[in-house]
Amino acid sequence: MNKPGFRFELTHVDRHCGARRGKLITPRGEIELPTFMPVGTCATVKGLTTGLVKSTGAEIILGNTYHLALRPGSDVIQELGGLQTFMGWDGPMLTDSGGFQLFSLAQLTRITERGATFRSHIDGSEIELTPERSVEIQQELGSDIAMVLDHVISLPNDRANIRDAMERTIRWAERSRNAHSKKGQVQFAIVQGGLDAGLRVQCARQLIELDFPGYAIGGLSVGEPPSQMYEMLDITCPVLPSEKPRYLMGVGTPEDLLEGVRRGIDMFDCVMPTRNGRNATAFTDTGKLKLRNAIHERDPRPLQADMETKYALLSRAYIRHLFQAREMMGPILLSLHNLAYYQRLMRQAREAISSDGFLDFYRERMAGWGSKTG
Repeated sequence: MNKPGFRFELTHVDRHCGARRGKLITPRGEIELPTFMPVGTCATVKGLTTGLVKSTGAEIILGNTYHLALRPGSDVIQELGGLQTFMGWDGPMLTDSGGFQLFSLAQLTRITERGATFRSHIDGSEIELTPERSVEIQQELGSDIAMVLDHVISLPNDRANIRDAMERTIRWAERSRNAHSKKGQVQFAIVQGGLDAGLRVQCARQLIELDFPGYAIGGLSVGEPPSQMYEMLDITCPVLPSEKPRYLMGVGTPEDLLEGVRRGIDMFDCVMPTRNGRNATAFTDTGKLKLRNAIHERDPRPLQADMETKYALLSRAYIRHLFQAREMMGPILLSLHNLAYYQRLMRQAREAISSDGFLDFYRERMAGWGSKTG
């Protein structure tokens, strides 16, 4: 990587697939790869203190440029010492660029070559987000890794629309790179191209020419079947430079994580573990547990055996009771469990890669998730 204090080390590639083990070294700490990043959209991982998040094994958190720019404002966060100080997190952070909001808030957004104009979902006020403004916000937030602004569109879509968004993404990436000046922060570019193999490869190659410290694959898990997402990973990962980290944005289920790792992805983020936790669903080695179901009313078993956290011995019956009683501790404990489960999954994946046993681990987990859930 091309900035002092940042370094990516690729330590091992499984002999039987593309799974990679490595390390991302930043001024604020080291991140073992592959890794999962909990999402702290509004400077908080919903319902959890940063200490609880750290207790799950998380080494890096994601923050959201669009939401933090609206409230409380990146200038406020900068004045108060930066995003980590503001939220009490002493490890590395990655901030997205606001590009995903071009997709998720499409009805409130107008796209031009200059950038995107939003109507705030909070008060309806008009906000312009250009590549340069996205860079400025992220520099004020002070994250360790900043993402370039990209143009995300829904899938499936017309090839002409996909090509237009992909080409704009490349132009915006160059503008983002040219606008960036913050020491101690690196930028990752984002590969777009929808479900078109040729466009994905073209985008990746042109972004590689711009020589970013890392590369993300974006614009997936936005409505297409998982099999098509995996196909795009099969096409894109081999094109990306092996000596730089690879990040699959906004993904996903435990199955998606292992499918990504198998193909050479190093970094993931998703709201799924905490969102499911708030809605009484737990991830386990035998699939999802829907804790509101009556079958769990008298179940003394923990959510998942062999979890290392202190709360892991609490029974399924107790967790169900908390949700039935509408106690806030239910969503907190289940969010905590799900994040810990994701971190455990990544830790087990790293161990399997080191011994060239990732495919065996992958098959074992997939078979378990295919079993009956309750």
